[in-house]
Amino acid sequence: MADQKTRPTDLSIDEYLKAIPDDVRREDCGALIALMQKATGEPPKIWGGGMVGFGTYHYKYASGHEGDWFLAGFALRKKDLTLYVMPCSARHSELIAKLGKFKAGKACIYIKQLADIDQSVLQELVTESVEYLRREHGGKHWMQG
Repeated sequence: MADQKTRPTDLSIDEYLKAIPDDVRREDCGALIALMQKATGEPPKIWGGGMVGFGTYHYKYASGHEGDWFLAGFALRKKDLTLYVMPCSARHSELIAKLGKFKAGKACIYIKQLADIDQSVLQELVTESVEYLRREHGGKHWMQG
């Protein structure tokens, strides 16, 4: 099996935030860190140099491919903030309809800024996603390895 390329690193969250030149984007990232840390109960880790992830779970596909990934996370991209949230609950469609201005992918929500969405709805989406992943994939805490 090939090694997983995107992994948690020892890069500093503080340095990550300090390196963001735009004040609004830096504040949005700080708010997302607080929101996702509350939902997961886990500290933030930089994954692969550009993503901020919280907690971890192990997945295995029918093809045999397997690896570890974060329970919740985000990435600051050139145009958007990409939020990694699994669409897994029965309420997902209901919640996503209340979220605000965004675009969506399979397991991603793309926003321009936090002011465009309802953060309490995002908190619910992240919390339900994390609960699902822990229940279905045995998400573990960083301290457990």
